Amino acid sequence: MTSHALAFFEVESSPTKDNGEGPAPLAAPEKAFPRVYHSMPHSPDEIELDSIQWGQRLNGPVEPGATTPTGYQTPRVPNDVEMSRPASPVQEVAALQSFSKPPMNRFRMSAVCLMNFTNGLNDSAPGALIPYIEKHYNIGYAVVSLIFVTNAIGFVTAAFFVDAIRARFGRAKTLMISQALMAVGYVAIVCTPPWPVVVASFFLLGLGMAFNLAIGNVFAANLHNNTAMLGAMHGSYGVGGTIAPLIATAMVASGGILWSRYYFLVMGMCIFNCAFASWSFWHYEAELGLPLLTSHEQTASRTQNGPQTKEPGQMANMLKAFRTRTVLLGALFIFAYQGAEVSISGWVISFLITARDGNPASIGYVTAGFWAGITLGRFLLSHPAHKIGEKIFVYGAVVGAAVFQLLVWLVPNVIGNAVAVSIVGLLLGPVYPCATVIFTRAINSKDQVSGLSVISAFGSSGGAVAPFTTGILAQVAGTFVLHPIAIGLFGVMMVCWFALPNVRKRTE
Repeated sequence: MTSHALAFFEVESSPTKDNGEGPAPLAAPEKAFPRVYHSMPHSPDEIELDSIQWGQRLNGPVEPGATTPTGYQTPRVPNDVEMSRPASPVQEVAALQSFSKPPMNRFRMSAVCLMNFTNGLNDSAPGALIPYIEKHYNIGYAVVSLIFVTNAIGFVTAAFFVDAIRARFGRAKTLMISQALMAVGYVAIVCTPPWPVVVASFFLLGLGMAFNLAIGNVFAANLHNNTAMLGAMHGSYGVGGTIAPLIATAMVASGGILWSRYYFLVMGMCIFNCAFASWSFWHYEAELGLPLLTSHEQTASRTQNGPQTKEPGQMANMLKAFRTRTVLLGALFIFAYQGAEVSISGWVISFLITARDGNPASIGYVTAGFWAGITLGRFLLSHPAHKIGEKIFVYGAVVGAAVFQLLVWLVPNVIGNAVAVSIVGLLLGPVYPCATVIFTRAINSKDQVSGLSVISAFGSSGGAVAPFTTGILAQVAGTFVLHPIAIGLFGVMMVCWFALPNVRKRTE
């Protein structure tokens, strides 16, 4: 059986090379088709795997006869179709932090809220103290309004320096500087100095508040669920704005205390915030791996295919941010928002007294109701706004605020007007946090501090210009001018909001 099976096989000797040294490589059968690979050199006489080059070639083609160890990546070759494209740039994506990750963010968010609470104590108190300031210095409204003007100048001045100071010293020391500036201003005020010193002190207050507001906005806007975080931050401002007139009135009217002694309370808050904010933010840059400037210029930045180049200075970055469409429209939007907010809270009492014959003793609480509405709106409506979508929510909130402001103007009922004013505050409350979220998405991360500081500076100037203009027109035409001015500012907000570029929601 075995001998018959062997008859089918014919054993031939192995062919030898022409020089007689060793066996020659096997030739392909006649009917076999050679396989040609465009990504590697090929010749008819070589075996398929022999043409594959192993190893990483860094300095030109592999020399003839050179060998490379196995286990390396297949090198790029000029005629390789799949690998001839340039390498895609590597994009660094920072991990999105949350309120509790890292755990220190809990204390940082608390520090941000406390600083904004102090800002609210500062901003809403003058409305209750102005009559006593006028009496003490024997001055009129036009002279008293200088404190709003210098406060706005401080905000605008801060826009040119906050990003440079943040990059040079870090967030912790920047917040220390902001609270120290405010504390110096309060020390001067509690001494009841001459009026020009009080006006200059409000400049320092605006400068310090602009610093902590810009840092706080950027921090809260870059956390997970940023709309709710910003709502809590600005809701804290509303809490301060609600209780400050009540405390100031109780101290000055009922207690018979000098008006300037109210600022002992705010000064104590600033001293505490200086220590707490510096402690909580001390290692913030180290945790994120963010370098600080070691000189007055930006450190050199790496480029992929070239030498190191220096980035523009902080002033150039601020001017660049100011020229962007988002910053310009955002500044005008917040200008109109805070102009309407401060005008309503400052002049609605005068309107109810003159046009509705309201009792000054009871009408004074309408302002507290307005600020309470803002506070509740920021705490209760910020999270639903995040779920619905900030862009759509702001449209509905601004339209609703305009409708209820129109009711205050046209319905001759004091109680109805007081309720409508509170609803206006409720609807306006979450607008600022929602707008900050949209601005943060549209502004480059490295320009966020400078961009948001410009926006907040113009917003503060709106809070000074609009009520001052309302007061001048009210002296000529009557206090009803508050309502067309407020509704007109709402219209400006709608136009700016519509013109803002649409940005994709960040993946969280």
